[in-house]
Amino acid sequence: MYLEIVSPEATLFSGEVTSVTVPGVNGEFQILNNHAPIVSLLQEGSVRVEGNITIDEAYASKFSKDASGKVILPIASGTVEMSDNRVIVLAD
Repeated sequence: MYLEIVSPEATLFSGEVTSVTVPGVNGEFQILNNHAPIVSLLQEGSVRVEGNITIDEAYASKFSKDASGKVILPIASGTVEMSDNRVIVLAD
């Protein structure tokens, strides 16, 4: 599936991923390929992305990796939309 992570400053990441885990207001949830369409508010926490991911050098300082190799982006709040195997995370 295709993921875009957009902040007020720039598009921090765009590319193909295996899974995305986001901090929803009713709890953390994971989005996989062919997930049902969804729109959700996000709360403070971390967006965790799995897959063969290359981060642009200009934004690499905003991301980290956990022990399992997932790429992590801390956020204060935001929204997520999934439709037709395309995930858009609008993050603050």
